[in-house]
Amino acid sequence: MSPLRTAPLGQLTAGLLTAGLLTAGLFSLGGQPVLAAEPRPATGNPVQLTNGFYVDPNSNPAAYVKQHPGETEIKTKIADQAGGRWFGNWSGDITAAVTSYTTAADRADKLPILVAYNIPGRDCGGHSGGGAGSPAAYRDWIAKFADGIGNRPAVVVIEPDALAQLDCMPEDQRQIRIDLLKYAANQIATKNANTWAYMDGGNTNWIEAGEMARRLRLVDVGKIRGFALNVSNYYSTQQSVTKGNAIKTALGGGNQFVVDTSRNGNGSNGEWCNPAGRKLGVPSQVGGGADLLLWLKVPGDSDGDCGIGKGIPAGTFSATLAKRLIAGT
Repeated sequence: MSPLRTAPLGQLTAGLLTAGLLTAGLFSLGGQPVLAAEPRPATGNPVQLTNGFYVDPNSNPAAYVKQHPGETEIKTKIADQAGGRWFGNWSGDITAAVTSYTTAADRADKLPILVAYNIPGRDCGGHSGGGAGSPAAYRDWIAKFADGIGNRPAVVVIEPDALAQLDCMPEDQRQIRIDLLKYAANQIATKNANTWAYMDGGNTNWIEAGEMARRLRLVDVGKIRGFALNVSNYYSTQQSVTKGNAIKTALGGGNQFVVDTSRNGNGSNGEWCNPAGRKLGVPSQVGGGADLLLWLKVPGDSDGDCGIGKGIPAGTFSATLAKRLIAGT
């Protein structure tokens, strides 16, 4: 672990966060009340503070190969690659779950990739529907999610599809979602000094760049590292980089973006739910035309009861789906 993480300022910040004082916006220094700084993008660089990305030892593909040790191709091509751990209403005590995961990565001097996926009305009731039961429950959940990271280095993607799916929500519910996403961005900006957080920004063919930039501004994207594209989708890296740069320009150039490359090796055929003929993309890495290229969707985990994954619920690992991604068939 880098000594930079235990600098006096970091200790002061951690102590204030533990006491809940920075969140309140006010703390005392020398007996005098001092207004805490506005949330802003992380001051620490989690890439420089770690030595490569963390491989989740308990991912669905990892669990599968432990039970099937002969599946060496799934092990080497998927289970041994660094990717995202998704957290939602299945995660139990969210502070404990996130603390455990980020602590394990920190001890290994690796950078964990986390996906927060618990917004109320998630996936507009589709294959991955669900989420927190109320706005208040979500605020509590995302605050505790951020508490679980603390000052440990991390990369976080906030709520895939949530902004892009505003249009499918009742009009009187849209502002509530915007407020919740804004709250999530501010929680991470306030509490996680060594986290690069990215608000989901849809994919190449979804929301026009100028409109997505407008939505991202509404949720305070300027207070976090940037936005994410192609999460759980298949558009090529170049297509996503082109879209990302267009959104960056519309935002004024101040933000960075990441691209999900887990299943985009053959690009998109226009389908999104377990389409045939897709292929693994380049593994998680720094750069590549974006801030980071990341395996966010776990390859082999089904998109839902659809496509070549008919009968396989969303989030369930399938060796057949995994092998087809390896082969590109």
